[in-house]
Amino acid sequence: MTIHIQRRSGHEAVSLCPSLPAVLQRIYATRGVKTGRELEYGLAELAGYSDLKGIDSAVGLLINAIQQQKRMLIVADFDADGATSCAAAIRGLRMMGAIDVRYVVPNRFEYGYGLTPEIVAVAAQQSPDLLITVDNGIASHEGVTAAKDLGMQVLVTDHHLPGELLPAADAIVNPNQPGDAFRSKSLAGVGVMFYVLLALRAGLRQIDWFSRQGLSDPNLAQLLDLVALGTVADVVPLDHNNRILVAQGLARIRQGVCCAGLRAIASVAGRELSSLNATDLGFVIGPRLNAAGRLDDMSLGIECLLTDTDQTAHEFAEELDRLNRERREIGDQMLEEAVSILDALTFENDEQLPFGLCLYNPDWHQGVIGILASRIKERLHRPVIVFAEGEEGQIKGSARSVSGVHIRDILDSVATTHPGIITKFGGHAMAAGLTLSVDQYEDFARVFDLEVRKHLSQADLEGVLLSDGPLSRDEISIELAETLRHAGPWGQAFPEPLFDGVFELENVRIVRDRHLKMMLRLPESDQLIDAIAFFTSNENWPETVKQVEVAYKLDLNEFRGTRSAQLIVQYLNPLSS
Repeated sequence: MTIHIQRRSGHEAVSLCPSLPAVLQRIYATRGVKTGRELEYGLAELAGYSDLKGIDSAVGLLINAIQQQKRMLIVADFDADGATSCAAAIRGLRMMGAIDVRYVVPNRFEYGYGLTPEIVAVAAQQSPDLLITVDNGIASHEGVTAAKDLGMQVLVTDHHLPGELLPAADAIVNPNQPGDAFRSKSLAGVGVMFYVLLALRAGLRQIDWFSRQGLSDPNLAQLLDLVALGTVADVVPLDHNNRILVAQGLARIRQGVCCAGLRAIASVAGRELSSLNATDLGFVIGPRLNAAGRLDDMSLGIECLLTDTDQTAHEFAEELDRLNRERREIGDQMLEEAVSILDALTFENDEQLPFGLCLYNPDWHQGVIGILASRIKERLHRPVIVFAEGEEGQIKGSARSVSGVHIRDILDSVATTHPGIITKFGGHAMAAGLTLSVDQYEDFARVFDLEVRKHLSQADLEGVLLSDGPLSRDEISIELAETLRHAGPWGQAFPEPLFDGVFELENVRIVRDRHLKMMLRLPESDQLIDAIAFFTSNENWPETVKQVEVAYKLDLNEFRGTRSAQLIVQYLNPLSS
């Protein structure tokens, strides 16, 4: 697969702090930052909740439920966003004086996604007065109707894209529903719930609830660790509003002001809270939380986030870590099998691969197909859907897309032009889920490829790494590495800086049997630079390679009390011998 390094371009940044290094000014400009205010991450800069459509109705339902001591039941999704949304909702509602708040999370292997009639039947066993969905529900027409028929009130809080019709809930809060004026359409499910709690607190203050009940005025900033974790783990775009939520949550985490469960997961993963960053939330903490929903039951993850006892949290975290190791082993095996399937298809070159690729194996684990789709997408640079066996002749797919292809819209188009080919679907621009009959798989794979071809050319399928350009000898420094580490939070749609350059290869060796450790030098310089490429081997290189093209992130290497600048290599290409 061909990889090209393409340097970012963007408008000149204006009104930014003149004390910022020139390289950081350039980085911010290419990410669309126009003013210094977009880099201010105080809570005062957050968008107000009043523009959220349905927020007043939601607050009315919740105030009534709290005053009347009604039983509230949270219906959560089974991923990290769903788990953090659920934990934030329960903690927040209890802070407001709610007496009876419970939760149920669908087991993905038994009930599927969202507020289905089946999960409503399970929920009904606890006789709730008010059902509250978090990170799901916007497409749950049948489930909402079933709950209403049983006499429950329903509040839907979600962030997924709605269909043409909305469910008949008593209130819906979703920044992506039609007619919503909220400026940040990229809130994760936990962000939506956090805003509902902000509005609820304001409503309760207006009726003097807290003083009348002898309650302390709730400090909802205590929930920002959960908001930051769910936002990053769900890979929603980090627009200014989301960066505020993540930055504030990270600041509290680094100070040790976070829930016992998050502390325990970080500890088990070998991470220090004081230096935790957004990348750690996305690639270290989030996957361990997700592992519960992928392989077992997300109740384990939710309980970890709800406990206030360090010992209990550590026990949960150990189990989450074990599940994550199991998930990795399953994922690695599935990737080997997927590569074998692709090899068996005997494509002579990349141009013969489908533009929209579907893979199915009835033995694959339903909880891991999303990860497999992501890994194949990264290898082949095209939209990928991986299917696993469902129930009663159905298969379930997890889709991952590339820039320029809105995967949910693609599925919507396929469903519209070929009625009945998809049983159900939902999702975002970059990720989606769907169900179809196994006997429709071949037809769907063909139609999906044709639809994707309308949006991509062959050139679009070549791998592209977007670079922020080269760094000079003086810029490859501890000082800039520290500046970049704290200049985020970096994440989806606000990517961590990536640089490129040509270096002289001074020496190279394999460490721990799988990582490539190098000493590099800029041409016409005597400065040696430490670099490492993880999970890379040089066994196919000519022994005489002397010069390499590198795409890298600048980071710090801290070893035995010594700190130095280090290049974390993302792409390595031998140039000359």
